Amino acid sequence: MLVVQKFGGTSVADLERISSVCDIVSKSVDSGNSVVVVVSAMSGETNKLIGYANELSDNPESFELDMLLSSGERVTASLLSIALNERGVLAESMSGRRAGIVTDATHTRARIESIDPKPLQEALDSGKVVVVAGFQGVNSDGRVTTLGRGGSDLSAVAIAGALRADLCEIYTDVDGIYTTDPRIEPKAKKLDRISYDEMLELASLGAKVLQNRSVELAKKLQINLVTRSSFTDAEGTLITKESNIMEEPLVSGVALDRNQARVSLGGVCDRPGIASDIFGRLAKSSVNIDMIIQTLGVDDKTHLDFTVPINELLDAKPIVESFVNRGEIEEASYDENICKVSIVGVGMKSHTGVAAKAFATMAHENINIMMISTSEIKVSMVIDEKYAELAVRALHGAYELDS
Repeated sequence: MLVVQKFGGTSVADLERISSVCDIVSKSVDSGNSVVVVVSAMSGETNKLIGYANELSDNPESFELDMLLSSGERVTASLLSIALNERGVLAESMSGRRAGIVTDATHTRARIESIDPKPLQEALDSGKVVVVAGFQGVNSDGRVTTLGRGGSDLSAVAIAGALRADLCEIYTDVDGIYTTDPRIEPKAKKLDRISYDEMLELASLGAKVLQNRSVELAKKLQINLVTRSSFTDAEGTLITKESNIMEEPLVSGVALDRNQARVSLGGVCDRPGIASDIFGRLAKSSVNIDMIIQTLGVDDKTHLDFTVPINELLDAKPIVESFVNRGEIEEASYDENICKVSIVGVGMKSHTGVAAKAFATMAHENINIMMISTSEIKVSMVIDEKYAELAVRALHGAYELDS
């Protein structure tokens, strides 16, 4: 079996942890598997390198940042390869360039365009474990690029797809996907399996175990993805297609996103294209819009509410105020004391009353719902932030996710 194993920064934080990773890789090799390992930089290393750059310049060139930051993963790859060879496990480290990873020309957040698996396959055919520096590649000009946040996960999934691997294992400091955050609800249960679509929704709604782009790519390439802990022997959670899940649960999980701010616009000018103008300006400033509600009030005036990440509210305010100053919006208000709580489950497709139960649960706890957004497998509600954890526990119990 061909297995791709990815180890995050906490899993390779120091030489002791790298030694523990050697144990995991060696065990897989001893089981008869061919193994490709993808590694992140050692915990804290990337931030340290960014700090060095910022000490020297307030605005370092993005291509120089890529050259700098990519070194962290190469250090880890080389150290792990050295440790494996010392144990008698034949290994070879590779940079993203050597592994054939080609990206577009966007520095610090590049997208993978192709992978030439030949150097990887040749090393595997010679009986080696291949240790690849994650998070990086090269563009068509030969410049080093990095893939942005969660880039090593993306490297691992892309390599698994290029090699047609049987399994891609993502090792982190948590042992799988839970029905909700165990720090909020101690009764949360670890899921054995979850569909790509459910994982994508949970990841976008606040669950931080896996990065969205890696799950999207796994779905596209039909890669069986397992997330598990490098600190325990516990079985992880398999992320796979729906047809591989025998019993589709009504609700698989409850997600909480505190990084939300609400923008409320009153008396929006009633002219064609006003919404396009507002959201077009926001998009050009890279402000991410989540939920949107437009209503015509009893005063015959249009009201428009939407949510943005809190850290992007500062970018959104000047744009909104420019419409207020032009008289196209009568008033604008902003609320950072909100959160978004969501339920996710593929079983919603074939069952009625799922949303009704969520709303009834909120009513029972006297929690007012400010905004609602739904999809085929998700119901999201914006509520006052002070009720965040109560809402999560109430919904978790209402759908019997602790059973």
